[in-house]
Amino acid sequence: MCQLKASMFRIGIGWMLMALLAAACAPAAAPTPGPSPTPVVVERVVTPTPTPPGPVTITFWHAYNPEETKVFNEQVLPAFHQKFPNIRVEAQQVPYDEFRRKLLTSIAGGTAPDVIRSDIIWVPELAAMGALEALDVIMPDFNAYKEKVFPGPLSTNFWQGHYYGLPLDTNTRLLMWNKEMYAAAGIAEPPKTIDEFLKVCERIKALGKDKYCFADGGTYGWAVLPWIWSFGGDLTDPEMKTASGYVNGPDTVAAYEFLKGMLDKGYLHPGILGGGVDTAGGFARDEIANLLEGPWMPAIFAAQYPQKQIQWALMPAGKGGSISVVGGEDIVLFKQSRNKEAALEFIRFMLSPEAQLMMARVGQVPVRIDVAEQAVQAQPYFALFFEQLKTARARLPHPNWPKIEDLLTSTGQAILRGEKGAKEALDELAPKIDALLKQQ
Repeated sequence: MCQLKASMFRIGIGWMLMALLAAACAPAAAPTPGPSPTPVVVERVVTPTPTPPGPVTITFWHAYNPEETKVFNEQVLPAFHQKFPNIRVEAQQVPYDEFRRKLLTSIAGGTAPDVIRSDIIWVPELAAMGALEALDVIMPDFNAYKEKVFPGPLSTNFWQGHYYGLPLDTNTRLLMWNKEMYAAAGIAEPPKTIDEFLKVCERIKALGKDKYCFADGGTYGWAVLPWIWSFGGDLTDPEMKTASGYVNGPDTVAAYEFLKGMLDKGYLHPGILGGGVDTAGGFARDEIANLLEGPWMPAIFAAQYPQKQIQWALMPAGKGGSISVVGGEDIVLFKQSRNKEAALEFIRFMLSPEAQLMMARVGQVPVRIDVAEQAVQAQPYFALFFEQLKTARARLPHPNWPKIEDLLTSTGQAILRGEKGAKEALDELAPKIDALLKQQ
């Protein structure tokens, strides 16, 4: 197992993590966690924003998973309410697949929530449509928080000269491999390269027709980009000016042909074509040998599949290296909010060491530099995620990313279903993305 030990991070972790996360983010569920770390003592920033005389109520939408929601509701919110008794937070869990549609509907109807935990890929779109407050304008002590968070996640909030949010948590995807299935196939270690991964898949498939080497939920960017980048491909040029020659370039084509071949050989679970697939359940039942997953999974498995251990490894490397995708969420304030002072106090609290470490215990990777070492001590598996973040990349930080991703998803489905060859389908996709890149 490639996991690094927490002790390796105790010296110099701050500057190291700052560097790796800055490189990772230029731009969307292991054992039960150990005892709580000793809280960091950080003097609270004194802000000129007055505490509301109250009582006032603000709304907060999020897509935390069930275990994260439990900690948020039972620990984070009570701590906030104790500190600010005149501010009540009405928190609503919104399934991720429904979140963006519901949010856009609420904005159009004038009923947007005060604050949301936003996928990093939505912030440029929401800022471009004028829905968000620029925090560096409305929040007098913004710079004090800006200096405490990693610059990579912070950059996902920047659009046309202003910061429209603050980072709340960050993550990436690692290879989650099934030790029991590997052992049954006579494999001792996870693959380091894509070529080794194919050899693993051949031996896993020999275990039975109903055994799958790999599964994922679809052909959206979060799923396919680690393969595209690791193959050496890309969606656009670095300046996001053109997709032609990139999304239909030979390395991107090779990545899709690889996935198509995996599906045809029975290595890839057919759930990637739609209809849903219980990836965690399949892994726990020894039906699926590998997933690409994030740091939320240990808490989910501890609650739902306590008998099943999780093993982690870096994304298998190809021509482009071992490249995964940067995820995470930002916290943003809507212009429609009628209680902005109260909402800003909630944002400050969610960026506090107290709240950051509470959520770290269920797999939320903190964004504050000064709590990173304690987070690794509390969750040693964070160490390998930080290692992957050294090379991980973010999805396009463009307002039209949701439209681009829709096209990417449908094109991937056409390729995997055999409706079109990879080169033909990607040649048709390139000019469509070119047109969207020109729009602001």
